[in-house]
Amino acid sequence: MKRRILMQAVLAGVLSLHLGAQAAGPVVEVYKSAYCGCCTAWVDHLKDNGFDVKVKNVESPSDFREKFGIPQDLGSCHTAKVQGYAIEGHVPAADIKRLLAEKPKAVGLAVPSMPMGSPGMEGPRKDAYDVFLVQANGRTSTYKHYNGN
Repeated sequence: MKRRILMQAVLAGVLSLHLGAQAAGPVVEVYKSAYCGCCTAWVDHLKDNGFDVKVKNVESPSDFREKFGIPQDLGSCHTAKVQGYAIEGHVPAADIKRLLAEKPKAVGLAVPSMPMGSPGMEGPRKDAYDVFLVQANGRTSTYKHYNGN
């Protein structure tokens, strides 16, 4: 009887560890300034949408933008990397999930500047903005358009 209870406990522990590992979302490494509040709000948005976020406060996030192949004219205040893709700026979590599901041949996604109403930039107004799919040659196409109010 004791052996059976012990085996059930061990099996339950292994199963919970396995399920816990599966529950964690993709790891997103975010390179941002230590003093940027909107970057922190965007990180919270990703966490709220199931991503496992690792934050790295750096002196110059633009160095990582360049390193990851995002053109400077698409720049914003933070750069991230997830499953080999670069993510620049306030890209909504839903678009990152779509990117990871579709796996296009691309450098990643970018939301240039810091549009009001994008994740991390919530406020009284919402500006229209585009999420761009960035190719290795720097060309972009609109991946998703968001209407303002």
